[in-house]
Amino acid sequence: MIIKGPALPFYAKLSFTLVSLIAFGYLVIVGKELLDPMMFGFLFAILLLPLSNFFESRLKLPRSASTFISILLMLALIGGIIYLVASQISGLMSDWPMLKKQIDESGRAVQIWVQNTFHVNIDSQMTYIHHTTDKIMSSGTTVVGQTVLSVSGLLLFFVFILIYTFLIMFYRRLLFQFVVKVFGKKHSSIVRSIAENIQSILRQYIIGLLLEMFVVACIACTVFWAIGIKYAALLGIITGLFNIIPYVGIFSALLLSTIITFATGFISKALFVAIAVICIHAVDANLLLPVIVGSKVRLNALITFIGIVVGEMLWGLSGMFLSIPFIAILKIIFDHIEDLKPWGYLLGGDYEFKKSAEKKMKTE
Repeated sequence: MIIKGPALPFYAKLSFTLVSLIAFGYLVIVGKELLDPMMFGFLFAILLLPLSNFFESRLKLPRSASTFISILLMLALIGGIIYLVASQISGLMSDWPMLKKQIDESGRAVQIWVQNTFHVNIDSQMTYIHHTTDKIMSSGTTVVGQTVLSVSGLLLFFVFILIYTFLIMFYRRLLFQFVVKVFGKKHSSIVRSIAENIQSILRQYIIGLLLEMFVVACIACTVFWAIGIKYAALLGIITGLFNIIPYVGIFSALLLSTIITFATGFISKALFVAIAVICIHAVDANLLLPVIVGSKVRLNALITFIGIVVGEMLWGLSGMFLSIPFIAILKIIFDHIEDLKPWGYLLGGDYEFKKSAEKKMKTE
């Protein structure tokens, strides 16, 4: 006979939940150096898994060779994109004298506007600018050192991602069997269902994002070329690449595209570019995103935005990238566990309600 103790009151459960969340957040922040590249490696491993399986099953290659070839193909694709962007940037640098002239003329116009509006003469403005420039130059060594450290840290971060990707793909069966053994045979079917859903949804989501990025870049290049911008290809590629970052990316692309266009042309073209980027974002958000990415990750906008903000607070830019896949994984887990299904409904929201309503209408 099993005697059950009294159930914990609500405030005690809430306290345990809050303490657990605080402890989890602290461990995530402390373990950033380990978990950050591991999460990216996990996403890349899921994306490359079908290609590795093809090499392993069809071409009869050993797992190490199939994994290595898959990663090399991914590096070739990334290298091609970097080469394309770098070739466009080199053309921009060749026009540096013209850019400097345009910036100087724009700077003089701004100085005249400040003098007429705020009654601050140009000599006072130049004195303040020279004083600020001297401060920046005095700390130039520190800035250069930090830049070198940032670049080297980024390269090391990318190397760790590749290592984690290789190891996760190589030991994927071992890791999966470990998870199954942890939860026992009783829950093995649920664990397998969760793993299959995570692989399928995340893979479709990543492929959908890449396809959306390509379509947005093509549309932006075409629109910028029609407007008559000199660096239409570069700005179109930047708009497509920045579009991967939810919400924040499109505003960064808008600012960068407008500044480059203003520096290489007239203010009217810069205004046209700003309007074009806003229209492209509207088409992407209301047409491309639902059609291409659409049903891949059923998360409501509120949870998505909160996740992006929290991800940026915890891990910076990489946290913004990883927030949506991480929340999608949580939703899949919540949907498969009876006690956690309300939390899964919260993450998805109206999608589940609309789906159940459609089913009800069909049955009626």
